[in-house]
Amino acid sequence: QWLSDRKKRALQKKDVDIRRRIELIQDFEMPTVSTKIKVSRDGQYIMAVGTYKPRVRCFDTYQLSQKFERCLDSEVVTFEILSDDYSKIVFLECGRFVEFHSQHGHYYKTRIPKFGRDFSYHYPSCDLYFVGASSEVYRLNLEQGRFLNSLQTEASESNVCDINPVHFLFAMGTAEGKVECWDPRTRNRVGLLDCALSSVTADTEIEGLPSISALKFDGALNMSVGTSTGQVLLYDLRSSNPLIVKDHHYGLPIKSIQFQHHLDLIISADSRIIKMWNKDTGKIFTSMEPEHEINDVCLYPNSGMLMTANEAPKMNIYYIPVLGPAPKWCSFLDNLTEELEENPESTVYDDYKFVTRKDLENLGLAHLIGSSLLRAYMHGFFMDIRLYHKAKMMANPFAYEEYRREKIRQKIEETRAQRVQLKKLPKVNKELALKLIEEEGEEQQISRKRKQKNLPSLLKDDRFKVMFENPDFQVDEQSEEFRLLNPLVSKISEKRKRKLKMLEELEAQGQEEEEEPEGKASDAESSESSDDEKGWVEEVRKQRKLLRQEEKLKRQERLKEDQQTLLKPQFFEIKEGEEFRSFKDSAKKQKLMKKTLEDRLKLEEKLGTLNVSDTTVGSKQATFKLKKSEQQRKQQEAEKQHRQERKTLRRSASHLKSRRGRGRLFH
Repeated sequence: QWLSDRKKRALQKKDVDIRRRIELIQDFEMPTVSTKIKVSRDGQYIMAVGTYKPRVRCFDTYQLSQKFERCLDSEVVTFEILSDDYSKIVFLECGRFVEFHSQHGHYYKTRIPKFGRDFSYHYPSCDLYFVGASSEVYRLNLEQGRFLNSLQTEASESNVCDINPVHFLFAMGTAEGKVECWDPRTRNRVGLLDCALSSVTADTEIEGLPSISALKFDGALNMSVGTSTGQVLLYDLRSSNPLIVKDHHYGLPIKSIQFQHHLDLIISADSRIIKMWNKDTGKIFTSMEPEHEINDVCLYPNSGMLMTANEAPKMNIYYIPVLGPAPKWCSFLDNLTEELEENPESTVYDDYKFVTRKDLENLGLAHLIGSSLLRAYMHGFFMDIRLYHKAKMMANPFAYEEYRREKIRQKIEETRAQRVQLKKLPKVNKELALKLIEEEGEEQQISRKRKQKNLPSLLKDDRFKVMFENPDFQVDEQSEEFRLLNPLVSKISEKRKRKLKMLEELEAQGQEEEEEPEGKASDAESSESSDDEKGWVEEVRKQRKLLRQEEKLKRQERLKEDQQTLLKPQFFEIKEGEEFRSFKDSAKKQKLMKKTLEDRLKLEEKLGTLNVSDTTVGSKQATFKLKKSEQQRKQQEAEKQHRQERKTLRRSASHLKSRRGRGRLFH
């Protein structure tokens, strides 16, 4: 009540039970206590009376909210809605007052001679019958506006009364445990039932004389009576003996009786429990025990909804789909109950413990199987929790010591959890993992400032899990591609290497305190980013020079190795179809066949048949010359020989011509 709307909304987010509650009618409550609750005949209005201060509240079901509230001079004992809506209401108050209200508010107020306890309205004659602390039944005619002659009864006091809706027989329950029936037309008593004697059975234990505390007609022939000792009796008006007697077993007076015609049920309530039972067999259908004491129960007509007035501010509303459909103004309840049936929740048994057959053997209770102390359920049994605790104490007397050790262990784990824990890096790609952790921390700081959602980490993503577990995915920082693509890694990785060393030392020592390595602030890093961009080109050039120098050194080492190697004499067999030129060629061929592709390419690069060069992106570019086949080589040699022969022939021909010319001149 004292919580603000904002705090209520916050509480609804945290508490699941509060979130599941449905506020069907807004502010459906009284300041302190509600005493009576009724529904108008048209079903649109629900009226309730309560304290403190004495008041009546009317709730409009079409609007699901309160329509009006009127305060009264004294507390209301009971009230009746005479019209189909709220336009005509009669209140019986504590101070012997009878107050009439119309649509606009208070209309008229009068008094009766004795304190009243209940009243009923006789529609054919417009008479109000009042019963109370007197032997007389007072009649007030609303058409004439005056009191009529009272009905003289044998009772000292009367508690309740009711009028049959079919033949308008008037019945009243007395303090002596009797029910007197009167005919309003002749104003004579036509019947007398001794309910106190009939309520006493062999199973019931009664202290004192039972008086009548509740009375209700059902149709033309049935009548139900409730006693102050907690029994409900169902009568047929043609018989003086009850058809059935139902005991609530609480010894509390019955406060309300309702009939549910859809399933032939009687709904009886005392201050502690509401019971629903079959009027033919007396078999219990269900029962409800609210948290607070019950003052009145109202069944919404032609539905499965129950409303209760309690000794608490909140008036409860119950909906039982089996009893009937939801009213028109809250038809959405049917959909909600269907959803709940589709997703049933597991029942929690507070007073019972579920045990298996093995548990029973360990406790030494296997002999109880088949007795009433164990209830078979699924693959085990339910047993009383008290019996379970006793058996466990006898079977294991040192259970307290185990419990104590477990509690101590939990406390130690809680204190350990509060300490700073080390960041465990993966075995593969430690530097990459550290880099991702640093970037994640920076992104979290930025997102907090900008109030954005954090992106998921690669370390926690299952798709990249193998990259930090499989050594085949280890990043080789000494490779040419890595150095050319990441020229600034060498500078940045120095900080990470320091961090890695510190973390490895802490893990080796097994310390529980984490010493975070110092790092530069985000402002310093942002200022250095521009310098890094400018020095990127210079760094690439340096890396290229270093790679070329390394290549030259490797070539020189390989040449030295080749020169130092001595060839041992070996015998080779020439294959068919091959010409033997020299031992060097065959040896070279076999040596080349044994070498890897990488070594063969490097040899061809030395010979000049292959040229490998680096591109600007960091990849390799290879150009090569194809070797000529044996047939092509022979053809080229023949062509070359033919050219030489032709040259010699031309020279000899030219020489002969010159000699002939000289001889002619000489002649």
